[in-house]
Amino acid sequence: MTRYFAADPTELGLSVSALVYRGGEVLLMRRSDNGHWGLPGGFVEKGESVAAAARREVEEETGYTIELGRLIGVYSDPATQIVDYGPKKGVGPDGGDRRIHVVNLCFEARALEAGTATTPDETLEIGFFDPRRLPEPLVPIQRIRIEDGLAGREAAAVR
Repeated sequence: MTRYFAADPTELGLSVSALVYRGGEVLLMRRSDNGHWGLPGGFVEKGESVAAAARREVEEETGYTIELGRLIGVYSDPATQIVDYGPKKGVGPDGGDRRIHVVNLCFEARALEAGTATTPDETLEIGFFDPRRLPEPLVPIQRIRIEDGLAGREAAAVR
């Protein structure tokens, strides 16, 4: 099970997330690895731009195509950005834990068209929510990304 606020990272990873709007509501997904609600997103693949990764991750996890907007922020603080993903696949239970120091770029986006998620094993459900009444439990490291996005500052946050 994914655990947030870990320490002693074993890897560094670049990820993206998107605060996707439809009208006044924001798109969230409920993760299958821990049941928490959060922004769609994931790791950037080798040879992929962060913009392409954000569009791909949103579509894979929610089925929505998006129009990518401004950069909300860059999140790298080790106090909040080290995530324990548990043992690596194919490694025995006594070693090989993945504690990734995740550097995240969070973008604003607009939902364009609904489709079908292509990674149903990652997403239990999706929904659009009033940002003043977000579902719980919410992925704790993403709450600040949502708050930064809702603040609407012109300059990207760097945290």
